[in-house]
Amino acid sequence: MKIAVVGVGGIGSTFGMKLARAGHDVTVIARNKRLAQLRDDGGIKTRDGVARVAVSGELPTDVEYDLVLVTVLAHQLEPLLPDLAKSRARCVMFMFNTVQSLATLRTTVGDRFAFGFPSVLAQVGADGVLDTDIQDKGLLTTVTEQEWAEVFTQAGIPSVTTPNMESWLRSHAAAIVPFMIAAGEAYRTKRGISWARARELAAAMKEGFALVRELGHEIIPFAHAFIGKLPAPIAACVLWIASRMAAVRASGAMGDAEPRALIDAMQALAKRDLPALARVRPPG
Repeated sequence: MKIAVVGVGGIGSTFGMKLARAGHDVTVIARNKRLAQLRDDGGIKTRDGVARVAVSGELPTDVEYDLVLVTVLAHQLEPLLPDLAKSRARCVMFMFNTVQSLATLRTTVGDRFAFGFPSVLAQVGADGVLDTDIQDKGLLTTVTEQEWAEVFTQAGIPSVTTPNMESWLRSHAAAIVPFMIAAGEAYRTKRGISWARARELAAAMKEGFALVRELGHEIIPFAHAFIGKLPAPIAACVLWIASRMAAVRASGAMGDAEPRALIDAMQALAKRDLPALARVRPPG
């Protein structure tokens, strides 16, 4: 298949690398320093070699891709929408954290719309080398279309489908925002969060799940529902332990922009104050 990946950070690089090594014709779309790295390296550099992909600074709108996979952060998306609307791709899949309605994206690309969420921990180092950990148990990469679940699985990224992506995404945001904040704080301080902070983050998680239910959603999948039912002290313990795990702490290198944006979006959806989430919101 002919596939373009827009946004080549840790997630986009992982999908581009795995799809290219599975034999697909992959083009990656990057900017600035990452674009230069990819061109210099001749593709996506990993610890075990380079995955050869075509590299471009912009998405060609006249190419009939089977899939355009968009893995930028939600707040980086708006400038890309005109080209995605004009694209001749058969399918446009968006893949990022969001709690906002997916209706605008569906309207932008019409019946070519698909959405997914990666169960991948990945980062690109200053040297351009990709380190990635693809989850193959528990919470798997989740997409809206069976075709792409099969393509990703065959490429080495085990994937499943869901019929209700908005419920899935909002459940995930409620669960993951406290972990992202804990990871960022642990990364900066080089130590785990305090027990008091873990309790604050657990309260924010409980408030986030309550909002998801108020918006009329079931908490899905099982992994999210399970953590949402944990008593507050147990949830705090999980967060306290997670902040001391190397992989979680390393993910904090991504910074605070994403959890801050998710909290702001959750507040915009709420019909009431969200004091626990406001208390843990990273400044900025």
